[in-house]
Amino acid sequence: MIILGEDSQRTSGQDAQSMNITAGKAVAEAVRTTLGPKGMDKMLVDSGGQVVVTNDGVTILKEMDIDHPAANMIVEVSETQEDEVGDGTTTAVIIAGELLDQAEELLESDVHATTIAQGYRQAAEKAKEVLEDNAIEVTEDDRETLTKIAATAMTGKGAESAKDLLSELVVDAVLAVKDEDGIDTNNVSIEKVVGGTIDNSELVEGVIVDKERVDENMPYAVEDANIAILDDALEVRETEIDAEVNVTDPDQLQQFLDQEEKQLKEMVDKLVDVGADAVFVGDGIDDMAQHYLAKEGILAVRRAKSSDLKRLARATGGRVVSSLDDIEADDLGFAGSVGQKDVGGDERIFVEDVEDAKSVTLILRGGTEHVVDELERAIEDSLGVVRTTLEDGKVLPGGGAPETELSLQLREFADSVGGREQLAVEAFAEALDIIPRTLAENAGLDPIDSLVDLRSRHDGGEFAAGLDAYTGEVIDMEEEGVVEPLRVKTQAIESATEAAVMILRIDDVIAAGDLSGGQTGGDDDDGGAPGGMGGGMGGMGGMGGMGGAM
Repeated sequence: MIILGEDSQRTSGQDAQSMNITAGKAVAEAVRTTLGPKGMDKMLVDSGGQVVVTNDGVTILKEMDIDHPAANMIVEVSETQEDEVGDGTTTAVIIAGELLDQAEELLESDVHATTIAQGYRQAAEKAKEVLEDNAIEVTEDDRETLTKIAATAMTGKGAESAKDLLSELVVDAVLAVKDEDGIDTNNVSIEKVVGGTIDNSELVEGVIVDKERVDENMPYAVEDANIAILDDALEVRETEIDAEVNVTDPDQLQQFLDQEEKQLKEMVDKLVDVGADAVFVGDGIDDMAQHYLAKEGILAVRRAKSSDLKRLARATGGRVVSSLDDIEADDLGFAGSVGQKDVGGDERIFVEDVEDAKSVTLILRGGTEHVVDELERAIEDSLGVVRTTLEDGKVLPGGGAPETELSLQLREFADSVGGREQLAVEAFAEALDIIPRTLAENAGLDPIDSLVDLRSRHDGGEFAAGLDAYTGEVIDMEEEGVVEPLRVKTQAIESATEAAVMILRIDDVIAAGDLSGGQTGGDDDDGGAPGGMGGGMGGMGGMGGMGGAM
């Protein structure tokens, strides 16, 4: 009996598992060479000729045009890691790919997929326990460790040449925006400037608005400025309904114009009365209003982004007012300096010298656009790990030390696990060795020698023993200052395990044609998903090629 349409394809059993595992491994292989301080970069060119040069795992996978549905599950692992922690995306993807690779061998030995899944889950839980037990406590006052964490996140990326300076700036920025509600790194604005060198990057304790003053007659700079922040327009309001007025003599027309001018003058007078020295407007400013503002010596900016208005309010202690009629002196913010400056050939408004800035701006500079873009990605990772460390207060040594320790402890743990799940726990332990092995390979070292050295040191009780990619020696990573947040590792292991288990449990792939034809209502929606799946299945060949090419 034929129950599927003629355009449909169905892959079942071992073939389906093998196909999905191959796709997952191809994704992991595509980013594997980027791991570690000596990882290589990828150049991604889209159909329009846009070029992205990056070492960042999640950026590579987002920019790659991946169609295969199982491969996309691995991409989601990196996106989750980026959202949750900000760093460790490549690690998470590599572990997921290796878990699938180890599972493939077990499947060929007739170990059932659900047994592997159960063993993997047990191993992941044990791994998190081991990491928690060995985590190092960090406090907000331990600035040295926070700086090392920021520097570790930048290692191997475009920012490495100036990581001492940049890590200090990142820690300053995160501590500045920290408040009783927690840490929102969105309050750290990043301005990219092409020109100069990375060493010229700086932190502005305040806000930079990518606009110019609206009138040449306005002051370039205002000291000790009271700042009005308006999410409104300084224009004559139009009526909500269309109206037609017949004018019979020129005096009547002049009265209309005089009335408009009077309204605009009153708006500016209102700002003068409350004591505003600078005004940031989310909408337009009428030419006549600009003239009056300039006469009063008020610096004005129009069409500022909503996000900039919020940052200004947070930095200056002011409030965003939605209607000029409601503005009071209490709504104004204060800054020691508001001025227009030239940055890399572009004029921008700097609002700085504010008391207790809760919104700050990092100016990142570099020789080319690609350098600055990659610098921004490195800084975002670094901001994420410092935020995570301050939230959790726990870190781990880097350099493959946690994975080597987990691999040893999980092998011991496997002996206490009954049944065939023991094989899966051992496979999980074996999979974690992929991180130190890849670090060694990317550094041009012998992976077997490096693993043997690491294991012998960890057997001797040295939890912090990790691989120095520059010298090839096994050293104490905690002493060396190579540390990363606990959550980077726990999140990577959790999400990699979940993705691998989900892929392993699939034993039937139905790649359908367009199932929505001739259906209505709810059925139409149901048909959409397999239809998309069909399109995705066709892309696997391309993905494999992409992985190989990388």
